[in-house]
Amino acid sequence: MLQQPMKEKLHALKLQGMVEALEYQEQDEATQELSFLDRLALLVDQQWNWRQNQALTRRVLAARLRGAACVENIDYRAERGLNRSVIRALAQESTWVANHEHIFVQGPTGVGKSYVASALAQKACRDGYRVYYTRAAALFRDLSLARADGSLRQLLRRLNRIDVLVIDDWVMAPMAEAERRDFWEIAEDRYQTRSMILTSQLPVSRWHEQIGDPTLADGILDRLVHNAHRIEMRGDSIRKLKGVKGEK
Repeated sequence: MLQQPMKEKLHALKLQGMVEALEYQEQDEATQELSFLDRLALLVDQQWNWRQNQALTRRVLAARLRGAACVENIDYRAERGLNRSVIRALAQESTWVANHEHIFVQGPTGVGKSYVASALAQKACRDGYRVYYTRAAALFRDLSLARADGSLRQLLRRLNRIDVLVIDDWVMAPMAEAERRDFWEIAEDRYQTRSMILTSQLPVSRWHEQIGDPTLADGILDRLVHNAHRIEMRGDSIRKLKGVKGEK
């Protein structure tokens, strides 16, 4: 049996993965026949994997993504305009994040925009990036409260440390003066350094008028549109279709 003092020291060193690997090796006869270096390599691999899994769990929890979305579970059977090769290319090691690019997911309500956005964001988490999901209304509410209590700059700095900022329901309504100025700050801070995923029911051609002020609208869109991948979805509301099927 693994000696208790050794186990306690490994726990104190936060080497939980190695403890689990040692306990497994004690029960596995085939492993015990390996050389010392081979067994040590297995212990190191297990500790590495354990730490990576712990870090991933923390990133996913901090991201506050909606549901348990993942790119492997995206449904391509419904006629929603999703291109499997496009999604696969974006998900490949999340290179769009490394290149500081953005993703726009557009389409009518209920077609699964939030799921697709969350799935791509979750893949970015798995690839080691920090992600944060918020609805546009909640983001602007948080910014307004931060301005009121004097912590606006602190909140903006915290948002700027996020590799992928996911904003759901973007420009659902015309933006107020404070909202467009705050978002200009966010777009400026993230320009060519961080990525965003924006979901919207409105096409990009309508965003300028929803932002409002022509000068700020030009500045915001100039920092977003020319460096973005567009996923344009279509079709009937999935929620509505599920509701109709449930009534039958």
